[in-house]
Parts: sequence; structure tokens; C-alpha cells
Amino acid sequence: MNPWIITLIILAVGGAIIFFLYRKGSKMQTEQEEQKQKLISSAQKVTMLIIDKKRLPLKDSGLPQMVIDQAPKRARRAKVPVVKAKVGPKIMSLIADEDVYDDIPVNASVHAMVSGIYITSINNFRHAPVEKEEKKGFMNKLRAKANNKK
Repeated sequence: MNPWIITLIILAVGGAIIFFLYRKGSKMQTEQEEQKQKLISSAQKVTMLIIDKKRLPLKDSGLPQMVIDQAPKRARRAKVPVVKAKVGPKIMSLIADEDVYDDIPVNASVHAMVSGIYITSINNFRHAPVEKEEKKGFMNKLRAKANNKK
């Protein structure tokens, strides 16, 4: 076969794949924007005391079993930002938005906009300091392990 024909076939298949991915991505993006608008419109303002916050796999997060069962299988292993908070007399496990998670102070009262079990935004009204997690590099982790073994 002529190499030009093979090249044209490969380009046509590649172009079709790129077009399909573009269409699928734009459709998913519009759906995500609609879902975010629904979350924001149904949010309620709640005062809560933050007890703890961690990034945990969904199956270990302490959320209701019904929520875990509704999640896709690949999402059950992914780590989600989980916040344990006291809302009124109840202690609840909530999922925080990725943008909000770093701003949530531990052991402080905050006003939060909550939609179901999802924290969409917070107002740190006591101005509690937010501890920044120290990110360790690969070499620092190795040194810490070596020091602990001695």
C-alpha cells in the first residue's frame, strides 16, 4: 500500500477521535456547571464546630453507606476531603469542596454554606488561624524514616 494512504487514514481516525473527545468534554463541562448551580441554590447557612479534617478514601470516610453505594466504583478508592463537624447536637461527617478545604480551621466555629453533606463555602467568623500542612519532599521523607529507625 501507498504510505500516503496509510497516513491519511491515521490522520482521519485521529481527527475523529479528537472531535469525539471535544464534544464529550464540552457536554460534561455544561453538565458540571448545571450541577454546581443546583448545589449553590439549595445550600443552607449552618454554624458548626470543626472537629477534624482529613483526606480519606470514600469507603473509610465515615459517610452513610447509602452515599458510598451511590458513588462510582473508581471514586470509592479516590481520596476525598472529609470534615468531621458538630452541627447542633449531632456530630456529622461532611465532604468539603476542594477550594474550601484548605481554608477550614480545625477546632473553630465557622459559618458554612452546606448543601446536603457537601460544604460549598465557609466564613471563618472567629478568625481562627488555619494551619498550613508542611509538604515534605521525597528526600525529607527518606531522612525522617532513617532517623526513626535509629
